[in-house]
Amino acid sequence: MAYKTVFEIDGANFHTLEGFYDEVSRVLIPGAVWGRNLDAFDDILSGGFGTPEEGFVLRWRNSRASREQLGYLETMRQLNMSLRRCHPSNRTQIKEKIEDARMGRGPTVFDWLVEIILDHGPGGRYSEDGVELILE
Repeated sequence: MAYKTVFEIDGANFHTLEGFYDEVSRVLIPGAVWGRNLDAFDDILSGGFGTPEEGFVLRWRNSRASREQLGYLETMRQLNMSLRRCHPSNRTQIKEKIEDARMGRGPTVFDWLVEIILDHGPGGRYSEDGVELILE
């Protein structure tokens, strides 16, 4: 059985989505230039940015701290930034998501990231990418 390369990110090293992107840059793709957004993160997990083509294990240490730090407050912050730059036709939907986050409902930034990662692993839409997530 072949062992996959293990990359380890540490939730103690970041407290915002931008900090998460810094950690991804440092650990998974040092020196690479990328879009630093959710779509670009999704692309990184598909390969071609220097990550192993046969897939890899992403170990997320201190994930409980990340779940809290990337919770509803960070979600509202990110959605408010999106609201300022989105197309006018999307404003109502984003305002609804902001209200949900304010009320403690719906997915958080942490949930967004985990969903993207799981999509590239066993049972995900892009399972052929072979990314495995371990939350510690």
